[in-house]
Amino acid sequence: MALKIERIYTKPADMDGYRILVDRLWPRGISKEKAALDEWFKTIAPTKELRQWFGHDPAKYDEFKTRYRAELDVNPDRDQFLALVKAHLADGNVIMLYGAKDEAHNQAVVLKAYIEQQL
Repeated sequence: MALKIERIYTKPADMDGYRILVDRLWPRGISKEKAALDEWFKTIAPTKELRQWFGHDPAKYDEFKTRYRAELDVNPDRDQFLALVKAHLADGNVIMLYGAKDEAHNQAVVLKAYIEQQL
């Protein structure tokens, strides 16, 4: 099965899978019904400090990836998150949702690559 990422503000392109919001903050203007989430795993998102430092500046993205991966390595909820993803991938797709406007430079892209490396 597949691990996918999708921007929560776009019309759900794929409802075929376990849907996890991987942002620390709830996305503005999105109702719980519209989000159609199975889970919100906010503790896997970058820390407030890292998120504010990055500020979605593409020029800082390479350093952001390094710092976020370092945070993931010591995140006390990392193993629980990886187990959750692995368990649901055994049954079907897993879709990680994020709110960032930039679809190429955000934490979900980093997290997906990190998970693929770990699993």
